[in-house]
Amino acid sequence: MSSSTLDEALKRTSLSRSNQMEMLTFRLTDGQLYGINVFKIIEILESPSRFDRMPHAHPAVKGAVDFRGKPIVAIDLSQALGMAPVPFSSQLAYLIICEYSKQLNAFIIEAPDSLLTRSWDQIHKPEGVQARSLVAIAYADNNETILLLDIEGILADVIGHQVELRDDLAGTATAVPNRTILLVDDSKTALLMMEQTLERLGFRYQSQTSAVQALALLQSLEQQGVSPFDLIISDIEMPGMDGFSFTRTLRELPAYKDCKVILHSSMSNPTNRLKAEEAGADDFVAKFDPNTLSEHIFRMLGAPGASS
Repeated sequence: MSSSTLDEALKRTSLSRSNQMEMLTFRLTDGQLYGINVFKIIEILESPSRFDRMPHAHPAVKGAVDFRGKPIVAIDLSQALGMAPVPFSSQLAYLIICEYSKQLNAFIIEAPDSLLTRSWDQIHKPEGVQARSLVAIAYADNNETILLLDIEGILADVIGHQVELRDDLAGTATAVPNRTILLVDDSKTALLMMEQTLERLGFRYQSQTSAVQALALLQSLEQQGVSPFDLIISDIEMPGMDGFSFTRTLRELPAYKDCKVILHSSMSNPTNRLKAEEAGADDFVAKFDPNTLSEHIFRMLGAPGASS
């Protein structure tokens, strides 16, 4: 590894310690500026002008593309959002190859724009907006609005996602009775899937849609002398405060310095496990496999027979 490459890698790693993210901004067919976390991007390629259609697929699924010898699904991000499709057959377009939940996907866009670094407290959750596909808003250097998409929600709409638990796991919260779990995630889709998982396991839970709100709740409960949560499961990418910073701040609260914390993220790169440990989390689980998440929950709560 060259010194410049090492310097760049260290720079990006340091973002997780300073509540910052680096985003790639890009355009879709509406001309709007959108953003995606650089940590989720594997590569950016020119789009082929033709895809072989996949039978019975969502209209936004244009087919499969070969990436390093492996076929991956190519999704027209504009069409997935209800806009005019990208005219990749008649003009230059691009593929953003991303990894979500241990799976590679190719998103077709009109054109990449620029790389920007923003603090998570400069990234805002849109109030009063019910769009499932929109998770946050940021601003470019020229004050142009950047829309950050809920890719997990888009993938659930386009490809589908079901919570299916193994028979030996369903209803087994009785192995660790009277435990309550706090869920923290800004994605409505991810939160819903986690809630369904905990309901089928039989756990009590509360949900918060941001780390800022979750921290305010925990601080309020601590002031009341109450600490009702036995486990906290938090996303990493969230407007206002990321999961790493949330965990570090949580460890400063006497009532929660020893509370079990799982960081749960679609950024499934192995380095995130090290970053989670550095921040003070007890575990890291890549999204979203309900069986794997369940196994980690039971291990954190000390269920009999849980693997270590």
